Amino acid sequence: MGSSRRVAAVVPVLAAFGMSVAGPVAASAAATTGTASTSTATATDTAEHGAARPRGTGGTGGDRPEDGRPRLLFRFKDPRIGESSGLAVSPTHKNVVYTHNDSGAGPQFYAVGTDGRTLATFTVAGAAARDWEAMAASVDPATGRSVLWFADIGDNLNGGWPDYSIYKVEEPKVLRDATLPATRYRFRYKDGNRNAEGIMVHPTTGRLYVVSKEFAGSVYAAPAKLRTDRVNILRRVAPAPIMATDAAYAPDGSSFVIRTYFSASVYRAPGDLITRVSMPSLQQAESIAYTRDGKSLLTGTEGAGSPVYQVPLPAAALPGRAAGGPARTASPRPSVTPSEAATAPDVAASHAAASDGDDGGVPTELIVLWLGVALGATGIIAVIARRVG
Repeated sequence: MGSSRRVAAVVPVLAAFGMSVAGPVAASAAATTGTASTSTATATDTAEHGAARPRGTGGTGGDRPEDGRPRLLFRFKDPRIGESSGLAVSPTHKNVVYTHNDSGAGPQFYAVGTDGRTLATFTVAGAAARDWEAMAASVDPATGRSVLWFADIGDNLNGGWPDYSIYKVEEPKVLRDATLPATRYRFRYKDGNRNAEGIMVHPTTGRLYVVSKEFAGSVYAAPAKLRTDRVNILRRVAPAPIMATDAAYAPDGSSFVIRTYFSASVYRAPGDLITRVSMPSLQQAESIAYTRDGKSLLTGTEGAGSPVYQVPLPAAALPGRAAGGPARTASPRPSVTPSEAATAPDVAASHAAASDGDDGGVPTELIVLWLGVALGATGIIAVIARRVG
């Protein structure tokens, strides 16, 4: 292959790399320049300078902060947790969250208390950890057992992998170090493989969704019944905000949240935005989860000793108010039968949102910065590739 053809072949890869670099850089710029609201800045000061937390006990069960501001809930104390990329609240163990590292780590996850100390370390038997980017916790509607989902869905080459894996593990009843069996499901996207960093599981239907991390992101639905003997096809059902880094369903299924580097968007149904929630300024926002009472969000980031914040939801997004009807209306589905029409998501709204795009509350100047960094990184690496090719 000639040098020009080699360069042409790597350009898409370089572009993908540039985009992956640009997001954290823009997020870092946002944190440095203070684009967050006054309340989020207060939360950040609390984390960085060790000031006392606002009143209210907090925790994974709920107990919203009394002053309505984001609060530092804890910092991970385990030095092995250096790239916390997924976060989920235990459905059964009080004041316990689970997390896992990003790419480069083994197929392990950690049970952590709200004091930041690791309670147990678990290994997922037979699993690979190519690029774990997200996790979710749910209760299996068929068995009533709580389960954990681990998503090996990262793809910084945007289509470089033939398929992706998501592992389902029964939540351990006892929090002590162990190796756990897992069920592996393989996936491909109907409209072409891509990078993703978010998954969520509807608490009533048990359906799994994947949220892609792109400038024109999307929500993808998995089949209602997952198969282990063949690849499962993910189908687009809704748009997603720019460069989504995680997602989660509310415990009652009345809403879902999608996190980006800059904020979080809460939806009643696909294309039906309830509100955007300001997040604490973090260097690389990676994760989001609901507290067990559905009244607050937990959000985290990468890095040694990284913080996890509790962010109260505004009144419009609280359980009951967010539903606006049966809880199942928040479940995006790829197809709707006539009998479901009354409770189905607003498909027209979804398509309208897809056409208009969803900036996820990202300031225009940061989008420009993001594009500039992406183009700059791509250009520099392209020049290097041309010279060595």
